[in-house]
Amino acid sequence: MRVLIIAATLPELVWATDHEQLAVGIGPVEAGITTAARLANDPPDAILHIGIAGARRASGLEIGDVVIGTESRYSDLLAGVPTLITTCVPDPTLLAHVAALLPNARQLPIATTARVGGSRDCEVEAMEGFAVLRAAAEAGVPCVELRAISNMVEETDRANWDFPAGLQAVADAGRVVVSGL
Repeated sequence: MRVLIIAATLPELVWATDHEQLAVGIGPVEAGITTAARLANDPPDAILHIGIAGARRASGLEIGDVVIGTESRYSDLLAGVPTLITTCVPDPTLLAHVAALLPNARQLPIATTARVGGSRDCEVEAMEGFAVLRAAAEAGVPCVELRAISNMVEETDRANWDFPAGLQAVADAGRVVVSGL
């Protein structure tokens, strides 16, 4: 199985040097454009979208915890507008397989927002998931989102975020998943 590993930045992908990978850029716009362009040329069999994320303090999640996205909710659109797609779900077979490989990971919806703290309806938020999952769905490529917590959403001082712990946790989880696919 050809698995494409997608992340926003190269530091999230350093563990995956022996695998096909794509750094899509930070935020939903860059992620959607870059993912769609890549899938138009040579679609893989599956996508593992990885990266760091923030968690709400009330979630019970801690720095370094791993989360598998059960759906991605796009939080930057107006709520209640019936013509807009605001949720995207991972491929159910791929989701179940990843969950079996990572039994200690939490399975939760993950919000996508271009602004830290921009979501209100999820315990976890990141900046690219919806765009990657949506592009994958449009291309007919199974995809799942895997995140590791690097910060609390309410912490606005990025000097207090633990990027190394989040990056290490997502690398460790990513290795397990890729070796099991």
